[in-house]
Amino acid sequence: MDDGKKKKRAIALAGGGPAAGLHIGVLAALEEAGVEFDVFTLSCVGAWVGLVYNSREGPHRAEQTLQFFKKHCFREDASHDWFPINQGFASDFQSMLKAYAAFGLSKDLNWGSLVLPHQIQKSLLQTWELATSPERWSAREFNYWLLNDVLAVNPVTRFWTSLAYKSDIKGLSRIYYDDSPALADIFGEHEHEIAATKKSKVAQKRKQHELLYGPRAPVIYHNAWRLPREEEPGRMQLFHNAPAKGEYMRMDARSLCACSALPFIEESVTIGDDEYTEGALVDTVNFKNLLNQHSDLDEVWVNRIVDNKQVRSAKGLHGSLSNLPMQFAAEVGENDVKLFRQHLLNQTRMKPRLVEIPILDKTRVNFDWSHGNLMQGYREGKFAAESLLAHDPRLKDSRRSP
Repeated sequence: MDDGKKKKRAIALAGGGPAAGLHIGVLAALEEAGVEFDVFTLSCVGAWVGLVYNSREGPHRAEQTLQFFKKHCFREDASHDWFPINQGFASDFQSMLKAYAAFGLSKDLNWGSLVLPHQIQKSLLQTWELATSPERWSAREFNYWLLNDVLAVNPVTRFWTSLAYKSDIKGLSRIYYDDSPALADIFGEHEHEIAATKKSKVAQKRKQHELLYGPRAPVIYHNAWRLPREEEPGRMQLFHNAPAKGEYMRMDARSLCACSALPFIEESVTIGDDEYTEGALVDTVNFKNLLNQHSDLDEVWVNRIVDNKQVRSAKGLHGSLSNLPMQFAAEVGENDVKLFRQHLLNQTRMKPRLVEIPILDKTRVNFDWSHGNLMQGYREGKFAAESLLAHDPRLKDSRRSP
């Protein structure tokens, strides 16, 4: 590395869903300090933050990113109190109706097993035995009886349960839509929509495209998990804003949604002939190939926004559902950073400095999609980055040390 030249920096923005405010606050502090990045390596909500941030221009890109998430993802606190759902988690009712109709007409259904007389008879006998055995009257016995001797043998509940679990619905909500206003706000409208818009709007959308894909755009890539094909196992797929021939695919609106499609919560996203789901549960900090592709890096910054200290005792299904992916992401992210540090120690070709932005020990960030939580994360992330820069002012230097 030649002395006196501009540092080459990369930043990894990890997954963490509603903790996205931490990313935005960190970017705001770094933006104010003049710290810029040549490479963005992203996963899950980190990909959304990174792409929104890089699709904006001007001196306040972090503030614009914050407003995007307020508008498209997080709800006002009063609204969230009684409807704790992300604004972007939309149910696809048309697809649901089609799937339910197709299920009822499927040739694969074995209608002969819908009604099982011998099981019904057996359940009636077990019901009589329970009713005449007071010593067995307990919550455990009641719940077992209700599940197996009532619901499991009733043809109506059997049909509706099978419809819910076995029809072609792969998630509670859907994250990718062709006409999504949030995606249009990042990537611009599709070509047929651009043709119908005013000239000023066309220029704006083309500018957004240039910011993400043009020659002056930073290197951006994010991950997603490609589900198994026939006789081929699943694997991590990397998406890039300037893919060459090889392992990278082109980054776009569909790939961004694929990298955030948390199984069961969001429906998987089809790209070409393959289906993709979230990659953050496998590699949340997305260090894959970073050193191989960018051997001249001076610094690798990491903003890992989920930590075990944020996981709290759940209140209701909403809290439990939030904790499920966050516990995975916290452990995976922490271990990936440790492995990356060890990898740096084990190789001699290059040794970029690894800069990890800490999560506050007494963080108040939770996993609510509320404006209050977004702003709490923003304040904490900004404070954490400012404290790090104050502790080591040399991090602000954009030039390599002699």
